[in-house]
Amino acid sequence: MAKAAKSLYVCQACGATATRWAGKCSACGDWNTLVEETDAGPPPGSGITRQSKGRVIKLETLIGSAEEAPRFSTGIMELDRVTGGGVVPGSAILIGGEPGIGKSTLLLQVAAHLARRGGRSIYFSGEEAIAQVRLRAGRLGLADAQVGLASETNLSNILATLSDDRPPDLVIIDSIQTLWADTLDAAPGTVSQVRAAALALIRYAKMAGAALLLVGHVTKDGQIAGPKVIEHMVDTVLYFEGDRGLPYRILRAVKNRFGPSDEIGVFEMVTGGLKEVANPSELFLGDRDSQSPGAAVFAGIEGTRPLLVEIQALVAPSGLGTPRRAVVGWDNNRLAMLLAVLDARCGVSFTGHDVYLNVAGGLKIAEPAADLAAAAALLSAMTGVPLPHDAVFFGEVSLSGAVRAAAMMTPRLKEASKLGFSQAFLPESGEVDTAGLKVSLSRIAHLKSLAAAAAPCN
Repeated sequence: MAKAAKSLYVCQACGATATRWAGKCSACGDWNTLVEETDAGPPPGSGITRQSKGRVIKLETLIGSAEEAPRFSTGIMELDRVTGGGVVPGSAILIGGEPGIGKSTLLLQVAAHLARRGGRSIYFSGEEAIAQVRLRAGRLGLADAQVGLASETNLSNILATLSDDRPPDLVIIDSIQTLWADTLDAAPGTVSQVRAAALALIRYAKMAGAALLLVGHVTKDGQIAGPKVIEHMVDTVLYFEGDRGLPYRILRAVKNRFGPSDEIGVFEMVTGGLKEVANPSELFLGDRDSQSPGAAVFAGIEGTRPLLVEIQALVAPSGLGTPRRAVVGWDNNRLAMLLAVLDARCGVSFTGHDVYLNVAGGLKIAEPAADLAAAAALLSAMTGVPLPHDAVFFGEVSLSGAVRAAAMMTPRLKEASKLGFSQAFLPESGEVDTAGLKVSLSRIAHLKSLAAAAAPCN
């Protein structure tokens, strides 16, 4: 006699399970996220049975040759850069981003490029009808590409379609949250359904040698919706960043088993789709007003790529009891720390002033080396004195006010020199190869040195 399906309560935020309902998840602390789901059996195509006898596997040693994973180009150099040189057959890639940011456009361009080269691409859309996908392809000039299209959300039908003919080179699922397995008594988009669909599709991709691209929705916090176990299951996780009001898009790798996990690709959204940006520094500095106070150019590093971006600051008298601190593109806690260091170590107080900080172009910076550029922008905005228009800044500021060395200092300076900058304010420590550089270096050991020029200490 078959056993009755077991009912569990699964947290839709973290994936934790409980035997009874509760208002608050004991694992992540979120409220009203436990949903009853019935575990009726393993997902289709997973290869898992309730009672299966294991077999002894042969153990290997660490001694042996390791070959570089084969790859194929997506036809988009920026995407190839982010993935580590191209897509590895049999790998699973999860790409997330806000609605309308350009995920479907990018993947349709990839599928069409591979199809035009003689590869087999299949695009499953769970959110749009085939007619809508065809309209987008027509706008992008891709209607002639032999891409297999289907509007389907049933996991069993998708797996049967993939197994009916020769294995495809590329499978696109848009999106993973719309799929459902009929063996699970849960709504599409729930933790059980998303996990089951991802497991079955990844298993197929590994066995057939097909590259799998999964589109994932994001939450209000900008994270891919669903449990973190989905990100652990795939080989690569990519995030699309950018403001839909701006034409620039940043594709960032946060996990990559076949390449670096901190590379970025820069795109511009145009009528014909996503256009690659060969020199992002020129893009982010294109509309720069070098005569305005509160603007500093930061020489940063994103992965292996040097990138120049403008950091803008505005300091204004506040009529509020608690002045405002607003940040776009940078860590709010980092700004609070920097303001405290300027006050305690340099005597430059921002008490009674609203402070606004913005990273131009919609880029998000997480590198600590941006501290010195942000401090220079704040001091310039406070005094109303513009910074040198041909200067770049980088360096991490400690709580003592000391400026610490940054990684990859020479590539930063080479990028600045290439774009015509002739001055650089950088940490006193750290080695720099000055051969061929046309940049004068101003070494700064303590933030006081920078503050004294703009706002002398009291």
